[in-house]
Amino acid sequence: MGDFRLIEELLRTARTIAVVGLSSKKFRPSYGVSEYMKRAGYRIIPVNPNETEVLGEKAYSSLAEIPEKVDIVDIFRRSEFVPEIVEE
Repeated sequence: MGDFRLIEELLRTARTIAVVGLSSKKFRPSYGVSEYMKRAGYRIIPVNPNETEVLGEKAYSSLAEIPEKVDIVDIFRRSEFVPEIVEE
């Protein structure tokens, strides 16, 4: 029960979400989920080396390039890429 409350508090207080793998292709799940989160009031920061802008936000090639504090990192990549992203 404690973990649920912690997650709930994080989602209530977080404002900025970096989305690794966010694509400008509207049919991709990363786009739909990020669009929803943006409408819900979160600031979305796209992280994708193949994009320059998504959902009206400047895209970054990696998490390390983001020049501001990020509250949550949402990963839309194949599972074999996740450990490297978590380390970053």
